Amino acid sequence: MAVQRVVIGVDSSTQATKALAVDVDSGEVLGQGRASHTVSTGEARESDPRQWWSALCAAVEATGYAPRAEAMSIGGQQHGLVTLDASGEPVRPALLWNDVRSAPQAAALVERFGARWWAERAGSVPNASFTAAKWAWLRENEPRNAENVAAVRLPHDYLTERLTGVGATDRGDVSGTAWWSPSGYDNEVLAAIGLDAATLPALAPPDRAVGLSRANSPVPQGIPIGVGTGDNMAAALGLGLEPGTPVLSLGTSGTVYARTLVRPNDPTGVVAGFADAGGDWLPLACTLNCTQAIDRIATLLSLDREQVEPGGSAVVLPYLDGERTPRLPSASGLIHGLRHDTTPGQVLQAAYDGAVYSLLAALESVLAPGDISASATSPDQDAPLLLIGGGARGTAWQQTVLHLSGRAVRIPPAGELVALGAAAQAAALLTGADPYAVARHWGTAEGPLLEPIPRDVAACERLAETLAAATPLLDTTAPRPSTPVDAE
Repeated sequence: MAVQRVVIGVDSSTQATKALAVDVDSGEVLGQGRASHTVSTGEARESDPRQWWSALCAAVEATGYAPRAEAMSIGGQQHGLVTLDASGEPVRPALLWNDVRSAPQAAALVERFGARWWAERAGSVPNASFTAAKWAWLRENEPRNAENVAAVRLPHDYLTERLTGVGATDRGDVSGTAWWSPSGYDNEVLAAIGLDAATLPALAPPDRAVGLSRANSPVPQGIPIGVGTGDNMAAALGLGLEPGTPVLSLGTSGTVYARTLVRPNDPTGVVAGFADAGGDWLPLACTLNCTQAIDRIATLLSLDREQVEPGGSAVVLPYLDGERTPRLPSASGLIHGLRHDTTPGQVLQAAYDGAVYSLLAALESVLAPGDISASATSPDQDAPLLLIGGGARGTAWQQTVLHLSGRAVRIPPAGELVALGAAAQAAALLTGADPYAVARHWGTAEGPLLEPIPRDVAACERLAETLAAATPLLDTTAPRPSTPVDAE
């Protein structure tokens, strides 16, 4: 009988760390663990990186298979700015991806070089989520803290370094900083934001171990640790994603992406030109307000999240945390079109519509030809959407995607795809196979297919018209027209 080989994949997300112990040969999830994080409330979105490490240790131990692990890898929330002093301790709490205080710094960077320059140079036009803007914010608002920084890391880099003692990053996650290009760190960008390249980790290849686990780790000392990657790249690995297949992910944030063989280049800023966790690309668009925003609106209406009702004329733009797509970082939520006969269930359905509409509008840009991808590898406009993330199990989310997209929808049964993708990367260290091929062998993307229904064109038009009319109100960063004063 063959000896069972076990790897552990970790997802260090915004609100919790999840860990999976996975059988290398079959992909069977043998055990899993979870531990929560604390995120600040109010305008700031910050976390202490040390609690990520504590949560990682607790989650890995909870799988029940930590002593048997032969390799491990970590997927982590993208964009977060982790600043460390000379002793490796955090200078301040990490600035998370959904902290939009850096919107003015992002706008200044775009104005300085121009949107097309950024698209061609970094692959993406920076917004408030990008790490470069967060570092610029820190230098402007907390110069003393910035002066004490000896090392800058992304969230998954920080955890991998705690495991191995090696400061390294991967091309997938670092492509979301705006200070990296395929030729390496961009010295012109680093100079513009006042960041010393010596504080940044080395770029490690995706197909080799970045180091070995140290003593006092949650896994046995001396096992290989993968370089890890960002959460979206890890989820693509977890799906074994083939080039051209579109993905819609419903989590705290919403994302739409597809794997391509040609580097994205979108000067509008809708599509981020991320690298994937291998040698390809992952054009992606992201919204800040997804499942958490809808749950909050359901709570305000005293409804369960599934208590939606059809009909009505209400339109809800659920931009409770500002919004990234469309680019309205200072926006708040908006409800329009209420009538005497509007029901709470119809308002809740309108909130779902508002969240999904933003994602589907962005998907059109992800799937666009031309600069986004070469025609030979362009995502299939008629392929079923792979619906993933926590919201993918909800009937209201599924039906909303169906009626606003007009596409078939496939729902992979595999849960915790980020951790599963990290596990596939770890398994590849042992087998020498491509991580995407490992996940395809595991059958992670197989699942029930929901047949398409006619697209609700009227709902989409209501949303588009309301968004266009409300943008001047929602965009508080735009200059306001002066109010004329009557002459006496």
